[in-house]
Formats: sequence, structure tokens, C-alpha cells
Amino acid sequence: MNTIKNVFSIKDLENLSGIKAHTIRIWEKRHKLLEPERSETNIRSYSLRSLQKLLNISFLNSNGFKIAKIVALGESEIAAKVNQISYFGNIEAHAFNAFKLSMLNFDQELFYTTYSRLLEEKSFREIFYDFFIPLIQEVGLLWQTMTIKPSHEHFLLVHIRQKILIHIERIQSQNPKPDTTTFVLFLPLNEIHDLGLLFINYELLSRGYHTIYLGENVPIEDLNLLNLLYENITYISFFTVKPDFEKLDSYLKNVYSEVIENTTNSLRVLGTRLKGYKTKKLPKQIEIFNSINNLVKDL
Repeated sequence: MNTIKNVFSIKDLENLSGIKAHTIRIWEKRHKLLEPERSETNIRSYSLRSLQKLLNISFLNSNGFKIAKIVALGESEIAAKVNQISYFGNIEAHAFNAFKLSMLNFDQELFYTTYSRLLEEKSFREIFYDFFIPLIQEVGLLWQTMTIKPSHEHFLLVHIRQKILIHIERIQSQNPKPDTTTFVLFLPLNEIHDLGLLFINYELLSRGYHTIYLGENVPIEDLNLLNLLYENITYISFFTVKPDFEKLDSYLKNVYSEVIENTTNSLRVLGTRLKGYKTKKLPKQIEIFNSINNLVKDL
């Protein structure tokens, strides 16, 4: 069973804050900025409150505050100074830390407050590319290093997903361009990570294209139903954990033979599962992209 993580190692603090463990130790020794608990074997452990303080210290330091000046501030003064700077100036740097803290605390209000503050200055598209994509990538690494629990990652992804769906709903009623290509978006069997595909759907709809969003876990043979209804279909899929790496060739060949061959259809694929994949003379109707942004620019 997953439990809320509220005790962190110094390596966890390094992973979450970007501040080297060596620097954290120096700040503790010289300035008493953090006061960790110590085990009988003298191993440090830190509370969630210590992590929050460290993230605030990091933010102030990156905004020109010397450590000696930060030391002179009380904990509440540090937090107040962070809020002041982020409100009147550099919200971008503060937002990453705020989103992380919202995740660690399962704090929905902090997530929405931070997002709303960003939305005052940036478009939803800019927030997704500049904040959500780097955040998702970092959270994936934090999960792999066991710095956070899967429930933390799920919390963050659910709320990002909600924002995409809200913006899709706002443009869903718009009529697509006349005679436009039909885009069919799907994930392969046993693939459930739909966030990237969902955002691509938003990008296509916002440009006036006709889309059919099938979502996760779609068998290849089911795609043939679309071929009976539409011509000139562009299929788009996003591989995060599936298909298995050694089955990529056979999967793409199957999609081609069953859905693409002898038609004007095409397939565009992207995702972390394709990292390091060496294409073996794929048909010209199948194209691999290394990012959402590059795929969208190619429309």
C-alpha cells in the first residue's frame, strides 16, 4: 500500500530541489538553515516542512538573495518573501517548486492557485510546453529513483489531465475546417498513458481539424472500422510503455499492413518508448517524431 511520503533523505532533497547534497550539508553546518533528524547511525532525515523551506531558500537564492541574507530571515519571512517575488516578478521559477509541493502535499488548492497565476501571463499552450512537459519528465525520474510514490505522480497527472479536458471542451463545439484531414488518435493495447495524446488532440482541434479520439488500449483490427467511414486518415499514436521495445518493428508493420497499405492513410508516432529505436526502412506513410511540438509543427 502506498503511504504519503513525509520523511526524506538528503538525496531526496537533492533530487527535488536541484541543490547538491554537499551544498545542503554546508548550509546546515554554517548557517543552521535546516535541522534534520539523525538516526542512531547518524543518517540524516528531513521533514516535508524542511523540504518546503529548502525549495523557498533555493528560489530566493536564484533570485539574487545571498545565503547570509536569507539566514537573517525567519521561516515565515522566507515564505512571505517568496510569495512577494513570485507575485510581482518571477512566477516561472516559483511555479515549478509550487507544483512539486502541491504534489507532495496532495494540495489541490496550491496546484490550482499556481496554475491560475501562470494563466494570468501565459496561454494554456505555453503552460503545457514550458511547465507541464518538463514537470512530467522530472516527476518520471523522481518516481524511478523512488524519491516520490506513484500516488504523487498520479495526483499531478490527474490535475494536468483535467486542465487539458477543460480546454478541449471549450473548443469542441467549433466546426472543423471544410474538407480537412481526419485525425484518429489511439494508444496501443496495454498502453494507458494518454496525457500526451490528449494534448495533441487539443492542438489539432484548436487548429480546426476533425479528430476522432479513441484513447487507450485500442486493438489494431478495430482501426479498420474507421477506414470504412473515412478516407485520407492520419493516425496518431503515443508509445510510453507499450509496445515492448523488441516488438516495435512487428507492431508498426502490423499497423501498416492492416490499416495503411493500399490507402492514402498515414501513421505518426512518438513517445519515450521510441527513444533509441532504429527505424528499419519504414514505409514513407509511417513517420516517427521526437516531440509533440515537432509533430504539431509538421501539420
